[in-house]
Amino acid sequence: MNSQKSARSQLRHRAREIALQLVYQLDLRPGVAPDDAIELFQLKEEEPEVSSYACELVHGVSESAGEIAQILRESIVAWRPERMVAVDKAAISIALYEGLIAKRVPIAVAISEAVELAKAFGTEDSGRFVNGVLGRIVRERNAE
Repeated sequence: MNSQKSARSQLRHRAREIALQLVYQLDLRPGVAPDDAIELFQLKEEEPEVSSYACELVHGVSESAGEIAQILRESIVAWRPERMVAVDKAAISIALYEGLIAKRVPIAVAISEAVELAKAFGTEDSGRFVNGVLGRIVRERNAE
């Protein structure tokens, strides 16, 4: 069972890595449709579960963009989402979609994954920043 869970976790992590790259691309090129970005990415070489979950995350983030932006505006004082490092914003967006909006995974898992993605793809400070933003959002929501 543990090896199955571990393998599934690895597949999900890979899907999140791909989704991060696609969400990042869509953020930098707002005129591109999610399906067009996905088409250009070489998903054919990935496991079917990886491709499927990555596509689900990309579409979910895209369709929930307004809600995600609203959550960020309400939770981040004196900081506009447009000013965030694009990789950090992508990692936060995926975590908010996956953990809060779609509730596909527990929020703690979504935060942990977002921090790992930010550390791997972002700046030296990205992991701490992403953790801080998501932690604040969760604390505010739990207080309500």
